[in-house]
Amino acid sequence: MNAEAAEDSASAAVVMGVDIGTYEAKGVLVAADGRVVAQHRRPHSVLTPGQGRVEHDARSVWWDGFVEITRALLSSSGLDASAVRAVAVSGIGPCVLPIDTAGEPLRNAILYAVDSRAQDQIDQLNQSFGQDEILARSGTPLSSQSAGPKILWIEQNEPDIFARAHRFVTCQTFVVGRLTGQWRVDHATAAYFHPFYDRRVMTWNLDGAPTALRREQLPELAWSSEIAGHIHSDAAAATGLDAGTPVLVGAPDAVAEAFSAGVAEPGDMMIMYGSSHFIIEVLDHAHTSNTLWPAPFLFPGSHLVAASLPTAGSFTRWFANLLDADSGGSDELYSALTVAAESSPQGARGLVALPYLSGDPQARGSFVGLTMQHTRGDMARAVVESIAQGVSRVLRRFGYDGLEPRRVRAVGGGTKNAVWLQAVSDVSGLTQEAVPGLGASFGDAMLAAMAVGFLDDVQSISAWVSVQRTVAPRAEFADLYARQAAAFELLDTATREIVSALSDPRAADETETPK
Repeated sequence: MNAEAAEDSASAAVVMGVDIGTYEAKGVLVAADGRVVAQHRRPHSVLTPGQGRVEHDARSVWWDGFVEITRALLSSSGLDASAVRAVAVSGIGPCVLPIDTAGEPLRNAILYAVDSRAQDQIDQLNQSFGQDEILARSGTPLSSQSAGPKILWIEQNEPDIFARAHRFVTCQTFVVGRLTGQWRVDHATAAYFHPFYDRRVMTWNLDGAPTALRREQLPELAWSSEIAGHIHSDAAAATGLDAGTPVLVGAPDAVAEAFSAGVAEPGDMMIMYGSSHFIIEVLDHAHTSNTLWPAPFLFPGSHLVAASLPTAGSFTRWFANLLDADSGGSDELYSALTVAAESSPQGARGLVALPYLSGDPQARGSFVGLTMQHTRGDMARAVVESIAQGVSRVLRRFGYDGLEPRRVRAVGGGTKNAVWLQAVSDVSGLTQEAVPGLGASFGDAMLAAMAVGFLDDVQSISAWVSVQRTVAPRAEFADLYARQAAAFELLDTATREIVSALSDPRAADETETPK
């Protein structure tokens, strides 16, 4: 190869990042200089087979989505598959998917914190281990974000499926496994399979667990930045990628999105604006918390703490679709809702909402304070401000643990909503740096770039990251939002008692027509 041909080959070299999210999958091809060569997205939907249950069809959503994206990226870029030097995948996590010996799903995947079906199993595990041991193993109490109770739920409620399960995997593990035949999970995701992951020794620990689950049914552990394996011939035929292309272990979508925004050093915090709000702060040490979720980060020796508001952008999506079910949740409708919210003053003229449409079995969404004078704009504003109040409530947990961030980066599709972004700063009192870009798929590409030498180290990722704008809290609204926060807390407390009564079948019987 002559010098000119070698230069052309190098300029054509790219890395691929693909993220499988709650409502869509996204993919990018990125050149060695950080330039996005091609991008593609594929919408999909969730399944809600019952109250508190949220699932994906893993074959059609995860694998078919990945295949469509890889082929679309290669087609639109005009590049040969040989130009792709490495592939990295992120996915919504922690999800629970039982697969058979051929790697085929045995049921739909049970999703992360938005699925709250396993409360009974949480209680059983707490009783079996004791909460002190769970806190020592996991660094946090069990919650609907925990994957362990959901595996136990399958064992107790679907014993035939449990008996046939060769492995229990999560989203990126499933895709990477089908690509390479290697079933590996990153430490950042595995840590949320509590109480089956022991952070003290950073490995699986089933000792004392009230389950027939075997260690070999769980994926091998590895770091997100490691190469899991190489694309085999069958996967190459399906995806259009070259056999032998290296595939990284991958990461949870929120962690990959944090990395895409340059959140990689201790004290850096990401607030992700998506269907849920996910918040991550990077630490240089392991942390224990009763209210936050600690885990390893992307690399050996790095750590994080995280928290979420399960219903965030999905509240906006629900409200938009409720007003115009035929729109399909179009971008135009979301833009119209933003304009409507802007027409309402801060405080929504006394209208307060709760955003808890999913993820918390003890809570429900609501609007309180409605009058004949309230408009659609007021309701749209109340939706946005309820999300901001929920986020601020979550952020206070970091402060209680002495983890005030040194820098906050805002990422995700929701950052396009200026009302939402400003409301979070106004309510929380935090200044945010909004980072444009392609989210988790771009973070995946950054990981792949480090694996093949496009990026030298963590410090070098800043060359691929830019800040679009800085959003500071406005002091003139501090008192108003403090009063709203007090009302939000009172409303949340009161409605939990009401929800408990409505959820009690005995209460339902008592509300029947008197005899």
